[in-house]
Amino acid sequence: MNTNHPGFTPRELRKLRSLKDPHGIQKFLDAMPYHLADTAWSPRRVLAENTSHCLEGAMFAAAALRANGFPPLIVDLEAEHDTDHVIAVYKVDGHWGAVAKSNYTGCRYREPVYRTLRELALSYFNIYFNLRKERTLRRFSRPVNLSRFDHLQWMTTDKPIWFIVYYLLEIKHYPLFSRRIAKQLHRVDERVYQAETLGKAYKNGD
Repeated sequence: MNTNHPGFTPRELRKLRSLKDPHGIQKFLDAMPYHLADTAWSPRRVLAENTSHCLEGAMFAAAALRANGFPPLIVDLEAEHDTDHVIAVYKVDGHWGAVAKSNYTGCRYREPVYRTLRELALSYFNIYFNLRKERTLRRFSRPVNLSRFDHLQWMTTDKPIWFIVYYLLEIKHYPLFSRRIAKQLHRVDERVYQAETLGKAYKNGD
């Protein structure tokens, strides 16, 4: 067994490696339906079910990045009056990029052109809003290397991986701007709202 990818079968590893690079991983995630269940599936379960939400998509992307030679890093984007967004991050030639699953159009892939994680996080700001059209992104975490959870088989366990969520809730987050600036923010207009919610999945009855 490859100790860098503990628990995956040879067939699963071949699938992950066939995605080749961050952009290939993103294309795979984009083709995968978004689901709204309150779950925390491991990357193996996501691969088997072929569906995921934000958290599960980021965990899957981190595992796929690892299978293709990158460290399995994630960053938590923290919002107010809204849900957080978790992204898998990677570095090429000293610049950060991201792979992500989202129910919103613009909260997904980022090319590796950002010099700092703050720059990367800010690239999500303008299109990060709630259903009241309020821009809600406020803070970002340091990168978390998920290999710290290898002893819990985070990539392949059949059990929920909520322990990663709990860890993200505890770690330090850094403000993107002051509270004074936050109070002056404007809501997104209808065109931005419609563009970003194109193809959005809704719960039955919504």
